[in-house]
Amino acid sequence: MSVSEALDIGADEEAQAPSSGRRGASPALDVEDLYQRAEEVVAEVAVGAADRERDRVMPYDQVRRVASAGLFTFRVPTSYGGPGATVAQLFRFVLDLAAVDSNVAQSLRPGYLFIEGLLASGAEADRQRWFPRVLAGDVFGNAGWERGAANGVVRARLTRDGDHFRANGTKSYSTGALFADWVSGAVVNDDEETVSFIVPRDREGLRLLDDWDGAGQRLTASGTTVLDDMVVYPDEVRTHSSRPGRSPVTAVAQLFLAAVMAGIARNALSDAVSFTRDHARPIKHSAAERSVEDPYVQHAVGEISARAFLAEAGVLRAAASIDRALTPGAPAELLTAASIDVAQAQFGAAEASLRCAELVFDVGGASTTLREHNLDRHWRNARTVANHNPRAYKAAVVGAYRLNGSEPPGSLF
Repeated sequence: MSVSEALDIGADEEAQAPSSGRRGASPALDVEDLYQRAEEVVAEVAVGAADRERDRVMPYDQVRRVASAGLFTFRVPTSYGGPGATVAQLFRFVLDLAAVDSNVAQSLRPGYLFIEGLLASGAEADRQRWFPRVLAGDVFGNAGWERGAANGVVRARLTRDGDHFRANGTKSYSTGALFADWVSGAVVNDDEETVSFIVPRDREGLRLLDDWDGAGQRLTASGTTVLDDMVVYPDEVRTHSSRPGRSPVTAVAQLFLAAVMAGIARNALSDAVSFTRDHARPIKHSAAERSVEDPYVQHAVGEISARAFLAEAGVLRAAASIDRALTPGAPAELLTAASIDVAQAQFGAAEASLRCAELVFDVGGASTTLREHNLDRHWRNARTVANHNPRAYKAAVVGAYRLNGSEPPGSLF
């Protein structure tokens, strides 16, 4: 069921990925072990990232490398054989990964949220079933959203067919599904209840299309999923017994977007430095002999660096707030406060990533716009992630909380 490679397909063709008998690396004994693995994997993912994005080479191998190194296991508790990392420890890795390839980082979001859902759920049977799959290196993708369905309305149907069910419908924005071993999605059953399923990626009737046509984040596999009379067995229909009140999964989901944008800002800094050193030359009226000595170029790079720094700091501070809210016995107010911190981090990361992506072009002349350098990917990617949540609404949520004590929304977007 694993995804190791893909056929060269057009936008309207079904994406197919053959299986292999791979197993993941042995689970890490502790978080520091994971960080050591992560350092190596991040360096590997960085190689050719800009070229992959320019030439639209899907990162099947890179996603599989993350999984096989056990880097999905950060948050699996020690009682289930995982390293038991905190939210802040997880996001330290997410930032590093997004800083070399925001496409790969974003495509992993559903997998990490699947784990957070297991942690927040009261369904012990689900944890017993799925944590071993995470530890074994399996990848989890999403097929939950539907185009044109306001406020998360689900129109896909799950109907009884003898001793099993049939799922029918069309899903959009199926981030990471092409790379996954397991695909989950939301459907409405015969009782008009919204439930979810999780099935193997090679299930007959599950069609994953590589047709994502966004301006940015082009390699996140955020295409269409077609449920064509797909069989769903009773034990594949997931029940949820979440804790009452606000879910911590929402805060983690929102912060993941902020982390991807903060990573884009750091990636823009890396490209600004390397372009200035290796390609840029001073303009005619500059008093500097080399671009690295030009005070205006120095200012541009310095501003990029400062904004990227602040974006990352905001993400890590918000992650620490979530950890405090998850402390056993913590009052519910801490999770509300953490959600506000996440909103602030997301606003800051969006502003930083968009501004940093623009400032990259100030370190050189017209040559910065050449397709061979692909520097425009930073703005395209930042703009696409930022559009998940209009930052004006993020600021308004924070303002309403500060002024009136209003609760922030509890949705994933």
